Amino acid sequence: MDLSFTAADGAFREEVRAFMREHLPREIAADTRRWNNPRPAYYRRWQRILADKGWGAPHWPVRWGGTDWSPLRKHIFFEELYRADGPDFGWQATHLLAPVLFAFGSEAQCERFAPKILNGDERWCQGFSEPGAGSDLASLKTSAELVGEEWILRGQKIWTSDAVDCEWGFFLVRTDATVKPQRGLSFIVVKMDTPGITIRPIHSIDGRHDLNEVFLDDVRVPRDQLVGEAGKGWTYAKYLLEKERTASAFLYFNRRRFDEAVAIARQTVVNGRTLIEDAGFARKLARVEADLDALSWSVLRILAEEQNKYDMNAVVSALKIRGSEMQQRVTGLQVDALGPLSMRHFERDAPTTEESDLLRHWAEFAIGSMSQFLFQRASTIYGGAREVQKNIIAKVAFGF
Repeated sequence: MDLSFTAADGAFREEVRAFMREHLPREIAADTRRWNNPRPAYYRRWQRILADKGWGAPHWPVRWGGTDWSPLRKHIFFEELYRADGPDFGWQATHLLAPVLFAFGSEAQCERFAPKILNGDERWCQGFSEPGAGSDLASLKTSAELVGEEWILRGQKIWTSDAVDCEWGFFLVRTDATVKPQRGLSFIVVKMDTPGITIRPIHSIDGRHDLNEVFLDDVRVPRDQLVGEAGKGWTYAKYLLEKERTASAFLYFNRRRFDEAVAIARQTVVNGRTLIEDAGFARKLARVEADLDALSWSVLRILAEEQNKYDMNAVVSALKIRGSEMQQRVTGLQVDALGPLSMRHFERDAPTTEESDLLRHWAEFAIGSMSQFLFQRASTIYGGAREVQKNIIAKVAFGF
Protein backbone atom coordinates (compact mmCIF):
# COMPACT_ATOMS: atom_id res chain seq x y z
CA MET A 1 0.00 0.00 0.00
CA ASP A 2 1.45 3.35 -1.07
CA LEU A 3 -0.32 6.49 0.17
CA SER A 4 2.30 8.98 -1.00
CA PHE A 5 1.70 11.67 -3.61
CA THR A 6 4.10 11.75 -6.56
CA ALA A 7 5.52 14.83 -8.25
CA ALA A 8 3.09 14.19 -11.10
CA ASP A 9 0.22 14.18 -8.59
CA GLY A 10 1.47 17.52 -7.28
CA ALA A 11 1.57 18.96 -10.78
CA PHE A 12 -1.97 17.72 -11.38
CA ARG A 13 -3.12 19.38 -8.16
CA GLU A 14 -1.63 22.68 -9.32
CA GLU A 15 -3.38 22.32 -12.67
CA VAL A 16 -6.75 21.81 -10.99
CA ARG A 17 -6.11 24.65 -8.55
CA ALA A 18 -5.21 27.04 -11.38
CA PHE A 19 -8.31 26.06 -13.33
CA MET A 20 -10.53 26.77 -10.33
CA ARG A 21 -8.95 30.18 -9.82
CA GLU A 22 -9.44 31.13 -13.45
CA HIS A 23 -12.79 29.61 -14.34
CA LEU A 24 -14.92 29.33 -11.19
CA PRO A 25 -17.20 32.41 -11.21
CA ARG A 26 -17.01 34.39 -7.98
CA GLU A 27 -20.77 34.52 -7.47
CA ILE A 28 -21.07 30.75 -7.81
CA ALA A 29 -18.28 30.18 -5.29
CA ALA A 30 -19.95 32.58 -2.83
CA ASP A 31 -23.29 30.83 -3.20
CA THR A 32 -21.69 27.43 -2.63
CA ARG A 33 -19.68 28.63 0.36
CA ARG A 34 -22.79 30.00 2.03
CA TRP A 35 -25.38 27.36 1.19
CA ASN A 36 -23.34 24.30 0.07
CA ASN A 37 -25.44 23.26 -2.92
CA PRO A 38 -25.67 25.71 -5.85
CA ARG A 39 -28.77 27.34 -7.23
CA PRO A 40 -30.09 25.43 -10.28
CA ALA A 41 -28.92 28.08 -12.74
CA TYR A 42 -25.48 28.15 -11.14
CA TYR A 43 -25.25 24.37 -11.22
CA ARG A 44 -26.05 24.24 -14.94
CA ARG A 45 -23.56 27.00 -15.71
CA TRP A 46 -20.74 25.39 -13.73
CA GLN A 47 -21.44 21.94 -15.12
CA ARG A 48 -21.04 23.30 -18.65
CA ILE A 49 -17.72 24.91 -17.71
CA LEU A 50 -16.44 21.60 -16.34
CA ALA A 51 -17.76 19.66 -19.34
CA ASP A 52 -16.01 22.02 -21.76
CA LYS A 53 -12.77 21.27 -19.94
CA GLY A 54 -13.43 17.52 -20.09
CA TRP A 55 -13.98 17.32 -16.35
CA GLY A 56 -17.77 17.11 -16.31
CA ALA A 57 -17.79 13.61 -14.80
CA PRO A 58 -14.24 12.40 -14.05
CA HIS A 59 -15.36 8.97 -12.84
CA TRP A 60 -17.35 8.08 -16.00
CA PRO A 61 -15.97 5.85 -18.75
CA VAL A 62 -13.96 7.85 -21.29
CA ARG A 63 -16.42 6.85 -23.99
CA TRP A 64 -19.17 8.84 -22.31
CA GLY A 65 -17.09 11.89 -21.44
CA GLY A 66 -15.19 10.74 -18.37
CA THR A 67 -11.47 10.75 -17.67
CA ASP A 68 -8.94 8.00 -17.16
CA TRP A 69 -7.79 9.44 -13.83
CA SER A 70 -6.70 7.13 -11.06
CA PRO A 71 -8.75 7.03 -7.83
CA LEU A 72 -6.08 9.22 -6.24
CA ARG A 73 -6.33 11.83 -9.01
CA LYS A 74 -10.10 11.93 -8.57
CA HIS A 75 -9.53 12.44 -4.86
CA ILE A 76 -7.16 15.34 -5.55
CA PHE A 77 -9.67 16.88 -7.95
CA PHE A 78 -12.45 16.84 -5.37
CA GLU A 79 -10.16 18.21 -2.68
CA GLU A 80 -9.34 21.20 -4.86
CA LEU A 81 -12.92 21.63 -6.06
CA TYR A 82 -14.17 21.95 -2.49
CA ARG A 83 -11.19 24.03 -1.37
CA ALA A 84 -12.09 26.58 -4.07
CA ASP A 85 -15.76 26.58 -2.96
CA GLY A 86 -16.75 24.99 -6.25
CA PRO A 87 -20.16 23.32 -6.48
CA ASP A 88 -20.21 19.57 -6.52
CA PHE A 89 -21.74 17.86 -9.54
CA GLY A 90 -25.43 17.10 -9.80
CA TRP A 91 -24.72 14.12 -7.57
CA GLN A 92 -27.93 12.20 -8.20
CA ALA A 93 -27.29 12.11 -11.94
CA THR A 94 -23.50 11.96 -12.27
CA HIS A 95 -22.68 9.68 -9.33
CA LEU A 96 -25.83 7.64 -8.72
CA LEU A 97 -27.85 7.25 -11.91
CA ALA A 98 -25.13 7.28 -14.57
CA PRO A 99 -23.11 4.26 -13.29
CA VAL A 100 -26.33 2.21 -13.29
CA LEU A 101 -27.15 3.27 -16.85
CA PHE A 102 -23.65 2.40 -18.06
CA ALA A 103 -23.71 -1.01 -16.37
CA PHE A 104 -27.31 -2.12 -16.88
CA GLY A 105 -29.12 0.34 -19.14
CA SER A 106 -29.59 0.08 -22.87
CA GLU A 107 -27.33 1.74 -25.41
CA ALA A 108 -30.23 3.99 -26.37
CA GLN A 109 -30.71 5.11 -22.77
CA CYS A 110 -27.02 5.95 -22.38
CA GLU A 111 -26.98 7.88 -25.65
CA ARG A 112 -30.15 9.74 -24.69
CA PHE A 113 -29.27 10.76 -21.14
CA ALA A 114 -25.47 10.86 -20.70
CA PRO A 115 -24.72 13.94 -22.89
CA LYS A 116 -27.42 16.06 -21.27
CA ILE A 117 -26.31 15.06 -17.77
CA LEU A 118 -22.71 15.83 -18.64
CA ASN A 119 -23.53 19.32 -19.96
CA GLY A 120 -25.94 20.21 -17.17
CA ASP A 121 -28.90 20.42 -19.52
CA GLU A 122 -30.98 17.99 -17.45
CA ARG A 123 -31.07 17.62 -13.69
CA TRP A 124 -32.19 14.46 -11.91
CA CYS A 125 -33.74 13.60 -8.57
CA GLN A 126 -33.74 10.27 -6.75
CA GLY A 127 -37.08 8.68 -5.83
CA PHE A 128 -36.22 5.95 -3.34
CA SER A 129 -37.46 6.80 0.18
CA GLU A 130 -41.14 6.62 1.10
CA PRO A 131 -43.08 7.57 4.25
CA GLY A 132 -42.87 3.94 5.44
CA ALA A 133 -39.64 2.95 3.72
CA GLY A 134 -36.54 4.98 4.44
CA SER A 135 -33.51 2.97 5.47
CA ASP A 136 -35.60 -0.17 4.84
CA LEU A 137 -36.13 0.33 1.11
CA ALA A 138 -37.22 -3.27 0.56
CA SER A 139 -40.57 -2.41 2.16
CA LEU A 140 -41.47 0.33 -0.34
CA LYS A 141 -45.03 0.37 -1.69
CA THR A 142 -44.94 2.53 -4.84
CA SER A 143 -46.03 0.23 -7.65
CA ALA A 144 -45.55 0.03 -11.40
CA GLU A 145 -47.95 -2.07 -13.46
CA LEU A 146 -47.20 -2.91 -17.08
CA VAL A 147 -50.27 -2.25 -19.25
CA GLY A 148 -49.55 -2.67 -22.94
CA GLU A 149 -46.52 -0.53 -23.76
CA GLU A 150 -46.70 1.62 -20.63
CA TRP A 151 -45.89 1.34 -16.95
CA ILE A 152 -48.52 2.87 -14.68
CA LEU A 153 -46.98 4.20 -11.45
CA ARG A 154 -48.93 4.70 -8.22
CA GLY A 155 -47.55 5.75 -4.86
CA GLN A 156 -45.60 8.37 -2.97
CA LYS A 157 -41.95 9.28 -2.42
CA ILE A 158 -40.54 11.58 0.23
CA TRP A 159 -37.35 13.54 0.98
CA THR A 160 -36.79 13.83 -2.76
CA SER A 161 -34.05 16.45 -3.02
CA ASP A 162 -34.44 19.15 -5.68
CA ALA A 163 -37.44 17.43 -7.29
CA VAL A 164 -39.12 20.72 -8.14
CA ASP A 165 -36.07 21.84 -10.16
CA CYS A 166 -35.38 18.57 -12.02
CA GLU A 167 -36.40 17.47 -15.49
CA TRP A 168 -36.06 13.74 -14.71
CA GLY A 169 -36.13 11.34 -11.79
CA PHE A 170 -35.07 7.73 -11.24
CA PHE A 171 -37.38 5.66 -9.07
CA LEU A 172 -37.43 2.34 -7.29
CA VAL A 173 -40.87 0.80 -7.73
CA ARG A 174 -42.53 -2.52 -6.97
CA THR A 175 -43.39 -4.44 -10.12
CA ASP A 176 -44.12 -7.81 -8.49
CA ALA A 177 -45.80 -8.15 -5.10
CA THR A 178 -45.85 -11.96 -5.16
CA VAL A 179 -42.13 -12.59 -4.62
CA LYS A 180 -39.55 -11.82 -1.94
CA PRO A 181 -39.60 -8.02 -1.34
CA GLN A 182 -36.12 -7.40 -2.75
CA ARG A 183 -36.86 -9.43 -5.90
CA GLY A 184 -40.01 -7.50 -6.71
CA LEU A 185 -38.37 -4.10 -7.19
CA SER A 186 -37.51 -2.41 -10.49
CA PHE A 187 -35.58 0.70 -11.53
CA ILE A 188 -37.34 3.15 -13.81
CA VAL A 189 -36.69 6.70 -15.10
CA VAL A 190 -39.51 9.22 -15.25
CA LYS A 191 -39.89 12.68 -16.75
CA MET A 192 -40.92 14.93 -13.87
CA ASP A 193 -43.54 16.89 -15.83
CA THR A 194 -45.44 13.70 -16.71
CA PRO A 195 -49.19 14.04 -15.97
CA GLY A 196 -50.08 12.55 -12.60
CA ILE A 197 -46.94 13.74 -10.79
CA THR A 198 -47.47 16.23 -7.98
CA ILE A 199 -44.52 17.75 -6.11
CA ARG A 200 -45.00 19.31 -2.69
CA PRO A 201 -42.02 21.09 -1.09
CA ILE A 202 -41.10 20.24 2.51
CA HIS A 203 -40.00 23.22 4.59
CA SER A 204 -37.11 22.00 6.71
CA ILE A 205 -35.70 23.31 9.98
CA ASP A 206 -33.00 25.29 8.17
CA GLY A 207 -35.63 27.49 6.54
CA ARG A 208 -35.29 26.00 3.08
CA HIS A 209 -37.41 23.71 0.92
CA ASP A 210 -35.00 21.66 -1.18
CA LEU A 211 -36.68 18.46 0.03
CA ASN A 212 -39.98 17.38 -1.47
CA GLU A 213 -42.83 14.90 -1.41
CA VAL A 214 -43.61 13.38 -4.79
CA PHE A 215 -47.05 11.87 -5.46
CA LEU A 216 -47.57 9.53 -8.42
CA ASP A 217 -51.18 9.07 -9.42
CA ASP A 218 -51.60 6.79 -12.45
CA VAL A 219 -48.42 8.15 -14.01
CA ARG A 220 -47.95 6.60 -17.46
CA VAL A 221 -44.35 5.90 -18.44
CA PRO A 222 -43.18 4.32 -21.72
CA ARG A 223 -42.10 0.71 -21.37
CA ASP A 224 -38.56 1.44 -22.58
CA GLN A 225 -37.87 3.71 -19.58
CA LEU A 226 -37.36 0.66 -17.39
CA VAL A 227 -33.61 0.32 -16.74
CA GLY A 228 -32.29 -3.19 -17.19
CA GLU A 229 -34.58 -6.06 -16.20
CA ALA A 230 -37.77 -5.98 -14.19
CA GLY A 231 -37.21 -7.34 -10.69
CA LYS A 232 -33.53 -6.33 -10.59
CA GLY A 233 -34.05 -2.92 -8.99
CA TRP A 234 -32.63 -4.02 -5.64
CA THR A 235 -29.46 -5.22 -7.35
CA TYR A 236 -29.13 -1.94 -9.23
CA ALA A 237 -29.75 0.13 -6.10
CA LYS A 238 -27.00 -1.74 -4.23
CA TYR A 239 -24.66 -1.27 -7.18
CA LEU A 240 -25.48 2.42 -7.22
CA LEU A 241 -24.56 2.81 -3.55
CA GLU A 242 -21.45 0.65 -3.77
CA LYS A 243 -19.92 2.50 -6.71
CA GLU A 244 -18.96 5.49 -4.59
CA ARG A 245 -17.71 3.71 -1.49
CA THR A 246 -15.85 6.69 -0.07
CA ALA A 247 -18.62 9.22 -0.74
CA SER A 248 -20.39 8.23 2.46
CA ALA A 249 -17.56 9.84 4.46
CA PHE A 250 -18.49 13.31 3.13
CA LEU A 251 -14.79 13.99 3.45
CA TYR A 252 -14.56 17.02 1.18
CA PHE A 253 -17.57 18.73 2.73
CA ASN A 254 -16.16 18.11 6.21
CA ARG A 255 -12.75 19.47 5.32
CA ARG A 256 -14.23 22.61 3.76
CA ARG A 257 -16.47 23.33 6.74
CA PHE A 258 -13.65 22.70 9.20
CA ASP A 259 -11.35 25.09 7.33
CA GLU A 260 -14.12 27.69 7.42
CA ALA A 261 -14.50 27.21 11.19
CA VAL A 262 -10.77 27.89 11.58
CA ALA A 263 -11.06 30.99 9.38
CA ILE A 264 -13.99 32.27 11.44
CA ALA A 265 -12.02 31.69 14.67
CA ARG A 266 -9.14 33.72 13.26
CA GLN A 267 -11.46 36.67 12.52
CA THR A 268 -13.73 36.62 15.58
CA VAL A 269 -12.53 38.81 18.42
CA VAL A 270 -13.61 38.00 21.99
CA ASN A 271 -12.41 40.07 24.92
CA GLY A 272 -9.75 41.74 22.85
CA ARG A 273 -8.20 38.68 21.21
CA THR A 274 -9.09 36.35 18.37
CA LEU A 275 -10.96 33.18 19.21
CA ILE A 276 -8.18 31.05 17.73
CA GLU A 277 -5.99 32.27 20.60
CA ASP A 278 -8.40 30.94 23.20
CA ALA A 279 -6.99 27.70 24.65
CA GLY A 280 -10.40 26.12 25.15
CA PHE A 281 -11.57 26.72 21.60
CA ALA A 282 -8.17 25.68 20.21
CA ARG A 283 -8.60 22.33 21.97
CA LYS A 284 -12.01 21.90 20.32
CA LEU A 285 -10.45 22.54 16.93
CA ALA A 286 -7.59 20.13 17.61
CA ARG A 287 -9.92 17.29 18.59
CA VAL A 288 -12.02 17.68 15.47
CA GLU A 289 -8.98 18.07 13.23
CA ALA A 290 -7.42 14.87 14.58
CA ASP A 291 -10.59 12.90 13.88
CA LEU A 292 -10.92 14.51 10.46
CA ASP A 293 -7.34 13.49 9.62
CA ALA A 294 -8.17 9.93 10.68
CA LEU A 295 -11.20 9.97 8.39
CA SER A 296 -9.01 11.26 5.54
CA TRP A 297 -6.55 8.41 5.99
CA SER A 298 -9.37 5.89 6.10
CA VAL A 299 -10.59 7.15 2.73
CA LEU A 300 -7.06 7.04 1.28
CA ARG A 301 -6.66 3.44 2.45
CA ILE A 302 -9.76 2.47 0.45
CA LEU A 303 -8.53 4.41 -2.59
CA ALA A 304 -5.21 2.55 -2.31
CA GLU A 305 -7.18 -0.75 -2.28
CA GLU A 306 -5.70 -1.86 1.01
CA GLN A 307 -6.58 -5.44 1.86
CA ASN A 308 -9.14 -5.49 4.66
CA LYS A 309 -10.32 -8.47 6.68
CA TYR A 310 -13.79 -6.98 7.04
CA ASP A 311 -16.60 -7.04 4.50
CA MET A 312 -16.55 -3.83 2.46
CA ASN A 313 -20.18 -3.17 3.36
CA ALA A 314 -19.10 -2.90 7.00
CA VAL A 315 -16.28 -0.53 6.06
CA VAL A 316 -18.63 1.71 4.09
CA SER A 317 -21.08 1.74 7.00
CA ALA A 318 -18.28 2.77 9.36
CA LEU A 319 -17.35 5.62 7.01
CA LYS A 320 -21.00 6.71 6.87
CA ILE A 321 -21.23 6.83 10.67
CA ARG A 322 -18.01 8.78 11.13
CA GLY A 323 -18.59 11.05 8.15
CA SER A 324 -22.14 11.99 9.16
CA GLU A 325 -21.15 12.61 12.77
CA MET A 326 -18.28 14.76 11.53
CA GLN A 327 -20.73 16.86 9.48
CA GLN A 328 -22.49 17.74 12.70
CA ARG A 329 -19.25 18.48 14.52
CA VAL A 330 -17.70 20.77 11.90
CA THR A 331 -20.89 22.79 11.39
CA GLY A 332 -21.23 22.95 15.17
CA LEU A 333 -17.73 24.39 15.36
CA GLN A 334 -18.75 27.17 12.99
CA VAL A 335 -21.75 28.07 15.12
CA ASP A 336 -19.61 28.01 18.27
CA ALA A 337 -17.08 30.31 16.63
CA LEU A 338 -19.74 32.73 15.43
CA GLY A 339 -21.46 32.99 18.81
CA PRO A 340 -24.33 35.54 18.65
CA LEU A 341 -23.60 36.14 14.95
CA SER A 342 -24.93 32.67 14.20
CA MET A 343 -28.43 33.67 15.26
CA ARG A 344 -28.98 36.11 12.37
CA HIS A 345 -31.32 34.55 9.81
CA PHE A 346 -30.38 35.09 6.18
CA GLU A 347 -32.62 34.41 3.19
CA ARG A 348 -30.80 32.69 0.36
CA ASP A 349 -32.96 34.32 -2.27
CA ALA A 350 -32.96 37.81 -0.75
CA PRO A 351 -32.64 40.64 -3.30
CA THR A 352 -29.08 41.73 -3.97
CA THR A 353 -29.67 45.19 -2.52
CA GLU A 354 -30.98 43.71 0.73
CA GLU A 355 -28.01 41.37 0.98
CA SER A 356 -25.57 44.24 0.40
CA ASP A 357 -27.23 46.22 3.17
CA LEU A 358 -26.95 43.27 5.54
CA LEU A 359 -23.29 42.80 4.80
CA ARG A 360 -22.56 46.34 5.92
CA HIS A 361 -23.59 45.27 9.41
CA TRP A 362 -22.91 41.53 9.50
CA ALA A 363 -19.78 39.51 8.74
CA GLU A 364 -19.93 37.75 5.37
CA PHE A 365 -18.86 34.47 6.91
CA ALA A 366 -21.99 34.43 9.08
CA ILE A 367 -24.23 33.83 6.06
CA GLY A 368 -25.47 30.26 5.82
CA SER A 369 -23.59 28.83 8.81
CA MET A 370 -26.64 28.34 11.02
CA SER A 371 -28.60 26.96 8.06
CA GLN A 372 -25.93 24.33 7.48
CA PHE A 373 -25.74 23.50 11.18
CA LEU A 374 -29.49 22.92 11.37
CA PHE A 375 -29.63 20.88 8.16
CA GLN A 376 -26.84 18.59 9.34
CA ARG A 377 -28.94 17.47 12.31
CA ALA A 378 -30.33 15.03 9.73
CA SER A 379 -26.94 13.80 8.47
CA THR A 380 -26.99 10.78 10.79
CA ILE A 381 -30.40 9.84 9.35
CA TYR A 382 -30.38 10.45 5.60
CA GLY A 383 -28.56 8.01 3.33
CA GLY A 384 -29.02 5.24 5.89
CA ALA A 385 -29.59 5.99 9.57
CA ARG A 386 -26.69 5.60 12.02
CA GLU A 387 -28.53 2.84 13.89
CA VAL A 388 -29.05 0.88 10.67
CA GLN A 389 -25.36 1.26 9.79
CA LYS A 390 -24.38 -0.12 13.20
CA ASN A 391 -26.63 -3.13 12.62
CA ILE A 392 -24.94 -3.73 9.26
CA ILE A 393 -21.51 -3.64 10.91
CA ALA A 394 -22.64 -6.01 13.65
CA LYS A 395 -24.03 -8.46 11.11
CA VAL A 396 -21.50 -8.52 8.28
CA ALA A 397 -18.33 -7.84 10.28
CA PHE A 398 -19.00 -9.71 13.51
CA GLY A 399 -21.81 -12.13 12.70
CA PHE A 400 -24.29 -10.84 15.27
